[in-house]
Amino acid sequence: MPQTQKQNLTVSLNTQTIQKAKVLAAKRSTSISGLLAGQIEALVDAEETYESAHRAALDLMERGFHMGGTHSIHRDALHER
Repeated sequence: MPQTQKQNLTVSLNTQTIQKAKVLAAKRSTSISGLLAGQIEALVDAEETYESAHRAALDLMERGFHMGGTHSIHRDALHER
């Protein structure tokens, strides 16, 4: 697997949140950095999945659905005025 390049990121949080994050990270056998990295990666992955599904849904709506059957009467004949 190719090695990915990493870059540091600074985040400012209040002291109480940092203390709670330390406890949570310890419970999960990771660091605060690992905890944040995992959450950000999950958020980005979810957004990419949503965007892909959104594009697919729009494409499907653009193409429309063929429900079978045929039109025996031309549309213009139905709407004669």
